[in-house]
Amino acid sequence: MTEEEADYDAVFNDVEAATPLPMGHGPTITVGDALIEDTAPHGPEGGEVRSSGSVFRQMSRVFVENKLAVVGIVFIVLMVLFCFVGPHLYSTNQTNTQEALINSNANQPPSSQNPLGTDAAGFDMLGRLMYGGQVSLIVGFASALVATVVGTIYGAMAGFFGGWADSLLMRVVDVLLSIPVLFLLIALVTIFHQSELLLILVIAFVSWLIPARLVRGETLSLRGREYVQAVQVMGGSRRRIIGRHIIPNSVGTIVVFATFQIADSILLLAALGFIGLGVPTPQTDWGTMLSNGVESAASGYWWQIYPTGLCIVLVVMAFNYVGDALRDSLEVRLQQR
Repeated sequence: MTEEEADYDAVFNDVEAATPLPMGHGPTITVGDALIEDTAPHGPEGGEVRSSGSVFRQMSRVFVENKLAVVGIVFIVLMVLFCFVGPHLYSTNQTNTQEALINSNANQPPSSQNPLGTDAAGFDMLGRLMYGGQVSLIVGFASALVATVVGTIYGAMAGFFGGWADSLLMRVVDVLLSIPVLFLLIALVTIFHQSELLLILVIAFVSWLIPARLVRGETLSLRGREYVQAVQVMGGSRRRIIGRHIIPNSVGTIVVFATFQIADSILLLAALGFIGLGVPTPQTDWGTMLSNGVESAASGYWWQIYPTGLCIVLVVMAFNYVGDALRDSLEVRLQQR
């Protein structure tokens, strides 16, 4: 090898080892009497390259950028602590009406003894707010969980089997969706004995229809994917395909719906409680408290309506903001799919 050829190879080895530069914008290299342009790709000018990271990190970054969603999560955690831990720190009677009337005065304004006053039955309003919040949150979370599970399985089966089975299953959904939700709730609650478990099942019964349609649409797009067809070719059962491939790949849509459904369930329970179809006494929920407060609001007992109404509004807004942020984060995952 001549000395000029050795210099030529040495220069190109140095170029290959160097950091890649953008195509067509590389520096010129002199080799002997020839000018050679470095055409290797390299990073953008005027800034450093930032790795986007994994899909989970991108989703987390998009979620955290939504400040209202972060505030919403903090508020939800504080509200859960307020309703479930608060009664252990601020103990009050919330079940014995006779004891409440004997040991305290009814319709008393806020004071050092009763920070949020008392209601018409003599119950401490701050303790009542915690007690009613427990029922509202339990019913909201439990009914959303039941509705999501039932709707997911139902929609996945309808979308995967297709054909006449899909048509039949979705016609059932269409018929139930055509019935006004509040009317169906009132009919079911009045037929059966009121209880916390009944309210969970009734609200779930009118709420599983939407996730069924959402998951069905997701399933229709997933069942044609190569990995699903590969499982079918290898003899995988339908149960395995639905449970191991269809539903896990629809989890983003499912989680977003469940978040919104918690807020909707709390509102539905508040509506039932407001018209007197909430949990039976001496239990209470925020809707029942709001109904009782409206009856006393004309007498100037504002403390019986505003704190409860504020809790309902803020909790529902918090879950909606979290759901919005989860939906935005999900778009990042879909772009990577």
